Amino acid sequence: MGVVALAEIGDKTQLLAFVLAARFKKPRPIIAAIFCATIINHGLAGALGAWITSMLTPEVLRWVIGLSFLGMAVWTMIPDKIEEEETQVARHLGVFGATLVTFFMAEMGDKTQIATVAMAAHYPNPVMVVVGTTLGMLIADVPAVFVGDRFSKKIPMKLVHSIAAGMFALMGVLALLRVDAWIK
Repeated sequence: MGVVALAEIGDKTQLLAFVLAARFKKPRPIIAAIFCATIINHGLAGALGAWITSMLTPEVLRWVIGLSFLGMAVWTMIPDKIEEEETQVARHLGVFGATLVTFFMAEMGDKTQIATVAMAAHYPNPVMVVVGTTLGMLIADVPAVFVGDRFSKKIPMKLVHSIAAGMFALMGVLALLRVDAWIK
């Protein structure tokens, strides 16, 4: 939850939440759609992570997960930009529908979705991973809906991204060093 909440700050989908809130000025359907889109998206990512776990040997999986987390650490340091067409998609569907479609599509292949896949492959309970990553998304995106773009300029994004990148890097190193094997 924590690493996804940090990684989401300044992310494309958080920027999309700002834009949708500014455009529609209806926070309840926007938040409901963000929740639904995230549950569906991260549910699929969690299922993929669980499937990957069943397909790879533990040794190969350890390297894939460790390197994925290290890759996420690097990716987290790259600032996101929002594409204008992502905010234009499905405008005729109403506030909920437009938010659901655009948020779901923006989250496809996004760093928090990839992180969900990696964590679901790493941890034994993919359902709890999806719950945690969804809560992390909501922790970052719900305030974005209410506060808007003005407040985002006051948050030291480089520091937040550095902390999230550090957490991903630590998780990657721990996976590569098999720290969980030492604990058992």
